[in-house]
Amino acid sequence: MPESHTAGRTLLELDDVTIKFGGLTALDGVTFDIKEGEILGLIGPNGAGKTTCFNVMTGVYQATSGHIRFDGQALHKMPRHKITRLGMARTFQNIRLFKSMTALENVMVGADAHSKVGFFRALFRTPVHRKTEGESRARALELLKFVGVAGRADELAVNLSYGDQRRLEIARAMATNPKLLCLDEPAAGFNPAEKQRLMELIRKVRDQGYTVLLIEHDMRLVMGVTDRIVVLEFGRKIAEGAPAEIRDNPAVIAAYLGVEEDDDAAS
Repeated sequence: MPESHTAGRTLLELDDVTIKFGGLTALDGVTFDIKEGEILGLIGPNGAGKTTCFNVMTGVYQATSGHIRFDGQALHKMPRHKITRLGMARTFQNIRLFKSMTALENVMVGADAHSKVGFFRALFRTPVHRKTEGESRARALELLKFVGVAGRADELAVNLSYGDQRRLEIARAMATNPKLLCLDEPAAGFNPAEKQRLMELIRKVRDQGYTVLLIEHDMRLVMGVTDRIVVLEFGRKIAEGAPAEIRDNPAVIAAYLGVEEDDDAAS
């Protein structure tokens, strides 16, 4: 079990969020929050609405109704790049690296998300641009070391192992200096040893001052690293609580095993 951490103020709030695509309701009145300094798990069976929830938080989709606030600001109709600048970063189920760029360059792209160097300064490589580029490079190398791929900084992303690509994507997201880091199934395709290393990395990320939102199918990983868990099923929140509470929750067990909650009573 993870060490106990004291959660701070509310960083992200979803209030009665609903998303409809035509006649399909992907999220139905979902409400939860994330406290500063915690690792929150967002789980549920396939099709539960987890990634849709990520997408509405990060501006990929717009909510049909309800409200989302991040660090006190309403996110309704806010462009994705502005949400990133507010301090929310994410990884994806399907790795989205710049495969023809080096690992170092990929992380520097993330660092550039907050660059205030204008086009003119970049074009003519002014002293301000050179200084900023040097700082970005140093930060990128620091993050590559942090996630464990510093030794492959100059290799093309396409040539990295699958596990290193996953870790590189986390480093690139961290390079934007997010207040909230959203990880979408970061352990997908990992073997048990890699999952253990990922758990250690997620804890290190939080210990560096980041707040983490984690979507993950591996229940052992989720139970071992999160402080609190929100469970979705068919677009609705069916449970919320500490890992031990969620593990023993009849509604959660029913959702994952595909049985009715009152089966035992009926037999």
